[in-house]
Amino acid sequence: MSKHPLFGAFCLSFAASIWGGTYVVSKYVLDEIPPFTLMWLRYAIGFLALFLIHRMQGGVKLKEMTTRDIGLLTWTGFIGYFVSIALQFVGTKWSDAHTGALVTSATPAFIFVFAYFLLQERFTRRKTIALLLATTGVLIVVGLGQGGETHLLGGILLIGAAVTWALLSVYAKIASDRFSSLAITMYAILAAFLFTTPVMLYELKDGFLMPSAGALAGVVFLGLFSTAAAFLLWNAGMKMMDAGIGSLFFFFQPLVGALLGWWWLDETLDPSFFLGGTLIIVGVLVATYRTRRRSVSKTLSERRPF
Repeated sequence: MSKHPLFGAFCLSFAASIWGGTYVVSKYVLDEIPPFTLMWLRYAIGFLALFLIHRMQGGVKLKEMTTRDIGLLTWTGFIGYFVSIALQFVGTKWSDAHTGALVTSATPAFIFVFAYFLLQERFTRRKTIALLLATTGVLIVVGLGQGGETHLLGGILLIGAAVTWALLSVYAKIASDRFSSLAITMYAILAAFLFTTPVMLYELKDGFLMPSAGALAGVVFLGLFSTAAAFLLWNAGMKMMDAGIGSLFFFFQPLVGALLGWWWLDETLDPSFFLGGTLIIVGVLVATYRTRRRSVSKTLSERRPF
């Protein structure tokens, strides 16, 4: 597929901005709905929305796929939409919204690592320095916060969410060689829904209280926008851009998450947040600057008539 950087940039920035708000909404809804039950509801709504669109477009069916194709999409759904989102939800519940958005913004640095091994994208000294800077920033945010042991454990889980989401981004790009972004997102969400079901049933073994109207509205937002729309936009954007360049747009997430957490949840932004956030931002900018410059140079050279 030919690359369309401007449209890809729009898709990635819009998706990451939605996820910045997701942390705030999740923090609110998790006060009434347990994490795996929220995941299950989120995927049920998201899959239904994508299935209707996929059906109207006459997309690829499971029976038309090979065993290897099904395995790739199942693995993508498991590692990205089941493991990563589970770590995100539980980590956010034990942490706070702006920390959740910031810690997982280390994802771009991890994308560079996995892109090297799985996509053969170059991993240079500059990228190594960037990874160290971003990791240091994450440790500062997690270790210097004032939340105590629970806050620390939540931060560790959020780091795991960042690593597994990076894996998702790379595997979704691999799958994009054969399938549309819509098909990848829909079937991966279906896999995550199936993996989440037994955990959700165990979580509800002692009963379930009907949530408030506000929490239900949050569930609908998470299902339609944070899942169906944002996952689709992210996969589409990564398909249209190099993994390293596309990862830069993940930084719309912590910016939106921090602002909404401060505005809606009255969360404070302590000095460790700003110090760690600065290091993470510098790390990812260091990693992406040379890649962006080379991409521009390549584009200009392709336009020369000689």
